[in-house]
Amino acid sequence: MGAAVEDFGTWVRPHVPAMARLAARLAPDADRDDVVQEALARAWSKRHQFDEARGAPSAWLLAITADQAAKARRRAAGRLRAVPAAVEDTPADTDLDLDWALDRLTDRQRLAVDCVYYVGLTVAETAAVMGCADGTVKSTLSDARTKLRTMLEVPRDDR
Repeated sequence: MGAAVEDFGTWVRPHVPAMARLAARLAPDADRDDVVQEALARAWSKRHQFDEARGAPSAWLLAITADQAAKARRRAAGRLRAVPAAVEDTPADTDLDLDWALDRLTDRQRLAVDCVYYVGLTVAETAAVMGCADGTVKSTLSDARTKLRTMLEVPRDDR
């Protein structure tokens, strides 16, 4: 364990805002602060496993945050299934609903989009969070953009 991890609070403090942004994006139905708190508790308990040679602290902490957000999403989905509600398969004809379209991406595509476009990570940092190669992130982002473009395509009024 590195000296930086010895003072855990000081070590994680610069990364908490990015953790909060990612938690809010990945688990919108959960309390973002709860997700971050769970991620910090998990990071504290696993701090001895952090290896600086394998990546930056931000990537390690954001990967833990993504995992905790996925757990919160699954818990929220279980609660929502208990209450039947009308579900729209498509947004209204005149709306461009980005959130609706983002919800229809695969979990992997959503994570890549959120890391790059909402948290502001580089492709390399996103690859570290996702545990994959840079090329996989680029491919995943390309697939996500294609899917979003198709879902959000506005029909032209040919008069």
